[in-house]
Amino acid sequence: MTGDPLILAIDNGTQSVRALLFDTRGNLVGKGKQDIEAYFSDQPGWAEQHPEYFWDSIGQACQKLWASTEATPGQVAGVTLTTQRGTVVNLDADGQPLRPAIIWLDQRHARVDRPLRGAWGWLFKLTGLEGTINRFREKTQANWIYQNQPEVWQQTRHFLLLSGYLTYRLTGQFRDSTASQVGYLPFDYRRHRWAGRRDFKWQTMPVTADMLPELVAPGESLGTLTEAAARHLGLAAGLPVIAAASDKACEVLGSGGLSPDIGCMSYGTTATINTTSQRYVEPIRLMPPYPSARPGHYSTEVMIYRGFWMVSWFKREFGLRERKIAEQRGIEPEALFDELVRSVPAGSMGLMLQPYWSPGVRQPGPEAKGSIIGFGDVHTRAHIYRAILEGLAYALREGREKIEKRTGVPIRTLRVAGGGSQSDAAMQLTADVFGLPAERPHTYETSGLGAAIDAAVGLGLHPDFETAVAAMTRVGKVFYPQPETQALYDRLYSEVYLKMYPQLRPLYQKIREITGYPA
Repeated sequence: MTGDPLILAIDNGTQSVRALLFDTRGNLVGKGKQDIEAYFSDQPGWAEQHPEYFWDSIGQACQKLWASTEATPGQVAGVTLTTQRGTVVNLDADGQPLRPAIIWLDQRHARVDRPLRGAWGWLFKLTGLEGTINRFREKTQANWIYQNQPEVWQQTRHFLLLSGYLTYRLTGQFRDSTASQVGYLPFDYRRHRWAGRRDFKWQTMPVTADMLPELVAPGESLGTLTEAAARHLGLAAGLPVIAAASDKACEVLGSGGLSPDIGCMSYGTTATINTTSQRYVEPIRLMPPYPSARPGHYSTEVMIYRGFWMVSWFKREFGLRERKIAEQRGIEPEALFDELVRSVPAGSMGLMLQPYWSPGVRQPGPEAKGSIIGFGDVHTRAHIYRAILEGLAYALREGREKIEKRTGVPIRTLRVAGGGSQSDAAMQLTADVFGLPAERPHTYETSGLGAAIDAAVGLGLHPDFETAVAAMTRVGKVFYPQPETQALYDRLYSEVYLKMYPQLRPLYQKIREITGYPA
């Protein structure tokens, strides 16, 4: 290996795959991006993609990387991987996919024919949790496959998350990171291992222990690059592959979020607010904290399922003008959408949006739908766009308050990453809604950087996580709250937004009863 050591971080997101080269100071020295189709849908509500498509896209991203950087493959000390969460893959005994992967956006539901057997069933019934457990069973992809495609399930030898599948393609080993286990699997979120033999989760699904990969902690070895994988990535065979974490957990680490007083927000397809803690704290009862990209720690997370997908939806449905003008000018359309936001006063002239555009499990519940209230003849699509950003910020502020209440630790600083963080207007609006400084990390690629930090520690390029984070992360631009705007948002949040879901929930339930949607 020649020159400064570099880390290749593969980031397989929902809308793109990125091959990212980082040095030990957290500088992005090379990038290859391959846009992907998030999913195809053969039935309403389905979201699927072929596993090989992701693997092929990684190769294409790496080709673009090596064509666009002066760095050389010989400088790479190791490889690491971060992926979208909750996407599952069925493999046969030969490691071949049996069906398309079910993507985390999928909305199909399995049947629940009977309560759990024995003591667990009685316990959940007595504590009023039977409905919550049944919703977990309905959303478990393995149950749907077992019920509707029994021939596929019968041949399934390995049941993996996307991270486990790609690790297999990289190393030939059925291993995965403990910090990638976010999904409907028999995982013990408190102890960061597969659930114990007597855990109720084994009763809720047909998954058996021998179908699941061996788990290793972030920073530990997943194996080494096979000859075939090395050719695919343009690297030397035998390079170490180091465990990282899911994309959201890596974003937190790449944003420098090592303590519970730093609120790390992700303005991505799913919008989240996270803090990192050594304590197991459920931000919402029965919703576990997810594994952190820092071993032995937890990400206390509140999630807005469709998040900045709503922004993409708006741009697709109502933003043709800005997209065409941007194309003519040769600029990014985001600059014009920021102009839309600034053309409307804070509060969107009374337009309020509640961003529950997909059902949840507990908060919001399975009946949840989105809403916009306060329309008048003054409102335009610009008001709707700003109301979307404000509604997401309100929802994440509510998440912050839930986390603070459960942890007892006030959040004093915000770090905002993800695609939406590149909008100055969204960042200023966030600072105003939260009443806190909103800090943008020095790089947009925080998920890949978090994975690279895991690899840097695992490869011995930094001695520990504190040192690695101090060396590889830093704050870029900071947005400070504006007192008058903050006061306006405080009133709208406390006097209007917080009352929307409780008052609309009975109507959502009626809509569900009458129309059957959401199913």
